[in-house]
Amino acid sequence: MPKDLEIFLLRSFVTVVRAGSISRAASIMGLTQPALSQQMRRLERAVGRPLLHRSASGISPTRAGEELIPYADRILALAAQALAETGRVLTGRCGIGLLEDLAAVRLSHALADLAQLHPGATLEVLSLPDDAIREAYDAGRVQLVLNEVPALPGPPTWTLSRPLHWAVGRGVEVTANPLPVVLFSHTCSWRTAALKALDHADRPWRVAFESNSLTGVLAALRAGLGVAALMPMNIETTMTCHDADALPPLPAIELGLARHPRSAQDPLIDAVETVLRHMM
Repeated sequence: MPKDLEIFLLRSFVTVVRAGSISRAASIMGLTQPALSQQMRRLERAVGRPLLHRSASGISPTRAGEELIPYADRILALAAQALAETGRVLTGRCGIGLLEDLAAVRLSHALADLAQLHPGATLEVLSLPDDAIREAYDAGRVQLVLNEVPALPGPPTWTLSRPLHWAVGRGVEVTANPLPVVLFSHTCSWRTAALKALDHADRPWRVAFESNSLTGVLAALRAGLGVAALMPMNIETTMTCHDADALPPLPAIELGLARHPRSAQDPLIDAVETVLRHMM
């Protein structure tokens, strides 16, 4: 008999990875730690491989866990869409402003799935500098903005915290002194968090590469130029840091969604917001 991936186990797994610990995830889900740990063991038995690496600094996904995350996210998003949208036909237009780091393949796939379910709807995703997104929001071109809370063009409808993780370039020795670091060239929480964490841990570092785009940062990591602080959704399997204690822990980033006040009671925008929330 074929094995099934139970949706509630996938939801628990994604929550654990994003929370960075069993205890925090259990609190978020309203479960006890033993119950959540048992769910993770059940999922690992179904997959046939360990999914989580446990260390003194918290929980991180194994290589198999990294491979499962995008599938779990998409399954959860499709399940939410199926429950919310079955029998409904959505039309109209929705503009979405996304921080570049959030406009990853995973979110794009989820929004494309929604568009495919409702061919009469038009979705436009913009990944632009904060000032340009604010202009688009004020002009009514963008109805939803998902970004760091301080950069939102309006008051957040909801907020959440997501951890940053270290991504390690091919062949990079994480004990190197000084540590080669790949950074975003513009000032942002990612850059500040990485450098503060290294300074606090008294780890000497040097800037090996800078780029103003996620594409450039990922290219530098693939080339083995250094390490970088990224959101888990953007860390490729080959970039996973398997020695969690070799680099200092990174803080969580507060993200939020701003919804244009003129977009109230719009079923399409409601559906897009649901997708964004489930994918985060």
